[in-house]
Amino acid sequence: MLEKPQIHRFIYSLAMLAPLVAIAYGVAYLLRFADNLGAQSFTVLWSTVGWVVAIKLAVMVYFRLHQDWNRYVTFRDLSLLVQVATYSSIGMVVVDALFWTRETIPRSVILLDWGTTLGLLALVRAIPRLVRDFHWRNRQTGHAHPRALIVGANDSGEALLRAIRGNRSLQYQPVGFIDGRAEAQGRRIGGVPVLGTCLNMAALVQQYDIEEVLITSGELPGKQVRRLVEESQQHGFRVKVLPSYEQLLHERVATQPRPVAINDLLRRPSVEIDTENIRQWIAGRVLLVTGSAGSIGSEICRQLVKLSPTKLLLLDRSETGQFFVERELRRLAPDAHIEVVMADMTDVDRMRGVFARLRPEIIFHAAAYKHVPLMESHPGEAVKNIVLATRNLVDLAESHQAKALVMISTDKAVNPTSIMGSCKRLAEKYVQAKASTSSCQLVTVRFGNVLDSAGSVVPIFRQQIARGGPVTVTHPHMVRYFMMIPEAAQLVIQAGAMGQGGEIYVLDMGQPVRIMDLAQDMIRLSGLRVYEDIEIELTGLRPGEKLYEELYSEQEKHQPTDHAKIMVAASVPQKLLEVIDALNRLDAAVDGPNEAVRHLLGEIVPLQVPPATKRLEAA
Repeated sequence: MLEKPQIHRFIYSLAMLAPLVAIAYGVAYLLRFADNLGAQSFTVLWSTVGWVVAIKLAVMVYFRLHQDWNRYVTFRDLSLLVQVATYSSIGMVVVDALFWTRETIPRSVILLDWGTTLGLLALVRAIPRLVRDFHWRNRQTGHAHPRALIVGANDSGEALLRAIRGNRSLQYQPVGFIDGRAEAQGRRIGGVPVLGTCLNMAALVQQYDIEEVLITSGELPGKQVRRLVEESQQHGFRVKVLPSYEQLLHERVATQPRPVAINDLLRRPSVEIDTENIRQWIAGRVLLVTGSAGSIGSEICRQLVKLSPTKLLLLDRSETGQFFVERELRRLAPDAHIEVVMADMTDVDRMRGVFARLRPEIIFHAAAYKHVPLMESHPGEAVKNIVLATRNLVDLAESHQAKALVMISTDKAVNPTSIMGSCKRLAEKYVQAKASTSSCQLVTVRFGNVLDSAGSVVPIFRQQIARGGPVTVTHPHMVRYFMMIPEAAQLVIQAGAMGQGGEIYVLDMGQPVRIMDLAQDMIRLSGLRVYEDIEIELTGLRPGEKLYEELYSEQEKHQPTDHAKIMVAASVPQKLLEVIDALNRLDAAVDGPNEAVRHLLGEIVPLQVPPATKRLEAA
């Protein structure tokens, strides 16, 4: 039942539409007969106009045309008007032929009425849009709004242009688009021309007096954003980033434009994943994520909760972290079955009880210590938390008939130079050796640094800049691979779905980034000057730290997979009994002196100096 305000709006809409369709019908007669509209034709017009209007209004109500009077006119509205006019004409023909036998409406009048009805309704419906555009143009000419270029003559750019025109808070004067595609040059989008490409940005800025360049978040790869930022500093314009519709729908960002951030500079082309295959693998199963409170573990949880698992188990020993990640996931997926499991993975009895009660089917193992210098000081704890915890988890997964386990490793496991890297390499060895005899699909996914994870270089640099410096860099030639946290999580899940057991998957990390360049970029993006406002201080390599990370060892073959971003580091697995014996020896020694643990671990996984570091030191 309609409430009173709705009834009033309904009556008001019909009262507005009835004269319009009556006028359209009358105009059709005038067009048909011109100056020869005789008494007979006028009689037919007068006697039929009532039921003709009634038919048209009934069709409009059926198509809910009376509800759509606003300033957001789209192609869908035009399609709807065509349907309304067509069905109205069909209704007129049927009624005229079967029920109204006194006079006959000329068929040419019905055809003309179709056109006049369509045209008049289209004109009236376009008036709010025209008024809005008129006011927007007046705002542009009457106020000194920043002259802007929009990056991308595509759907994102057109949506951004419409957002600027429709949102009073976005005070910009769009001068043109820039786009790298040759076929886009010279075209117009919403009356705004495509002026050129990023390559001739400097000339465009000078020619059109541009103050700002607007890009949609994720629209450009980091390399191009970096070039834009460098040019902006040279030529005196600003680069602003606006949120994508995906970010807005997930309520992850504010709607206002923001300055370029380091995430934009390091952003890579979006990852394509086989969502259907992953959903079939995940849907209806009980999933367990260890380290769920960490940066990678929590993002894996965010990705998994969208894929309809029967239950998602969050396992971590961080009470505070678990509290916040559970709250976030319940907000993202209110109907999902989520259970928090507080547990220490080195506690075998507790973990055995978890598996016996909850029976996880697919396990994502993201729990581990990750800070290299700390692990150098506590090798026994590193062995417990990384190596022995992985052994416990793999053995429990196998004994409780889990379908698959995906262990997350690191590039520090390749030619390890640290306790943390050696422990990760030994964990890889155990998973790979165990896979040859296990019914559980055991796979490893290896990748480098993730951008903005807790305790990583980006938040440390951000804190140092906020304090006024200095920003500390260990070595001027230090380089690292980076990827975005969501990208890493998506590829981990994709690799898990692809795995058959025993593979060490390596994610495509793109080009390595020099940490010195990263520090300088972050200082400049903060609106400060390097070595004038903020100093950069070289502190020297820390214990166990590499200059260059590697993704493959010399004993591993780099093999492609069906996914462009995922490769396999193929190697011959170590014999299972040898790995078990090594883990048993370590287990007996972990609570002994640090040097004894370090020495034993070095015998099992010898520490190495990467060739690149040797060459640099020799130079």
